[in-house]
Amino acid sequence: MQQPRILILDSAGRTGLPYARLTARLQPFEVRVETSLDAAIATLAQDAWDLGVVTARSGPAADVLHAALKKADPQLPMVVIDPRPNVETARACLQAGAGDYLDSGRAEADLEDALVRLLAESRRKAGETVLRRAVERSYAADDFLGASPAMRQVYSIIDRVAVSNVDVLVTGETGTGKELVARAIHARSRRHAGPFVPVDCGAIPDALMESELFGHERGAFTGADARRMGLVEFADGGTLFLDEIGELPLPLQAKLLRVLQERRVRRVGARLENAVDVRVVAATSRNMDQMLERGDFRRDLLYRINVVRIELPPLRDRGDDIGLLAEFFANRSAQEMGRRVNGLSTDVYQVLKSYHWPGNVRELQNVVRRAIAMTQSTVAGVEDLPDDLVAAAGRTTSSAAGYFAQRAEHVARFERQYLTDLLSRHVGDVSAAAREALLPRGTLYRLMKTHALDGSAFRK
Repeated sequence: MQQPRILILDSAGRTGLPYARLTARLQPFEVRVETSLDAAIATLAQDAWDLGVVTARSGPAADVLHAALKKADPQLPMVVIDPRPNVETARACLQAGAGDYLDSGRAEADLEDALVRLLAESRRKAGETVLRRAVERSYAADDFLGASPAMRQVYSIIDRVAVSNVDVLVTGETGTGKELVARAIHARSRRHAGPFVPVDCGAIPDALMESELFGHERGAFTGADARRMGLVEFADGGTLFLDEIGELPLPLQAKLLRVLQERRVRRVGARLENAVDVRVVAATSRNMDQMLERGDFRRDLLYRINVVRIELPPLRDRGDDIGLLAEFFANRSAQEMGRRVNGLSTDVYQVLKSYHWPGNVRELQNVVRRAIAMTQSTVAGVEDLPDDLVAAAGRTTSSAAGYFAQRAEHVARFERQYLTDLLSRHVGDVSAAAREALLPRGTLYRLMKTHALDGSAFRK
């Protein structure tokens, strides 16, 4: 972790050196002392500083010095030390944003606490700013369910690799739970008390990616009106999850490779590098071998992140895990919606197990949630599932288990005949037909579209 950097402005040139020795003794701070306001402002413009200390014994008063430095760097937390403390000066400094105002007679006793507190507040605020764009979601442990042999193999690898500090690449189709694997690795690692920072590389525009990952200095580009920590730095001491790393542009792949090799990061517009201690878990749903052949991904970066590889199986290959996950999602959805639904019918489980699940666990979760929301019974049935899913499950069922194919065919025939009779009775009036059928008008329109029925054809 990078040592905090403190800039001291000692307007008289007599007190800076003792304070520098004091801060170096109390904490592993990097300290620089300037004896003039102009020199301090120039130093702020050149480098990034974590804290500022203003001391005044002659020349401009403490509040004037503080105001000038605050104008040069509005984001810099500062402690003001005044040999002639008074209420008016203290009020002026604190209202202008000073973190603390100390009497020079008490500074040696109070300075350590003030510096540590301001540094902690500064990092917390920086973290809150970063997490507005990458908010951590909370997952129940039961989201990561499965008893199939394929998943037991995944659990075994997670348990073995979590306690180490090696970087991990998680591969698998979209919706298989790659982020859940990354969170499980973090939770079981020695870094579990540190931050888990997820980054969706495919969701950040290329023009903003470098600044989002590595941060920037004030004035580094148009609109950079304040220094900002990047996501890599914010993950210091924890785990950085790079989801869909295959979407990362080639120029940034080179910079990321250097960060992973050196464990140092340079913000956009900065001259100095900051040390970072991060573990990287990357994930992709793309074929990395094909990307290497096309030159879309750096071979050396793949070797660097692919120390351990975890391949997640698609849901269709997980056997009875489908029923286990469906039951969990049904119970949780009913609880979240406040609905008295006691799960799914046996027929629903049979349909779900016959479907091929191109969207994997994420698709299953959404399908079950829809069934719980749509059902008018205490148990969700096949009629509460999407029509196309039921039809697809019937088409993929073997002839020896052709129940669902035949059922889907009979349901389709029933629906068409029912709709034809219904619309005939109401002379094509869809609103009146929907009221008789106890269906929302939108649902009736959808069924009519499925069976190629037009209300105008029934009007006399």
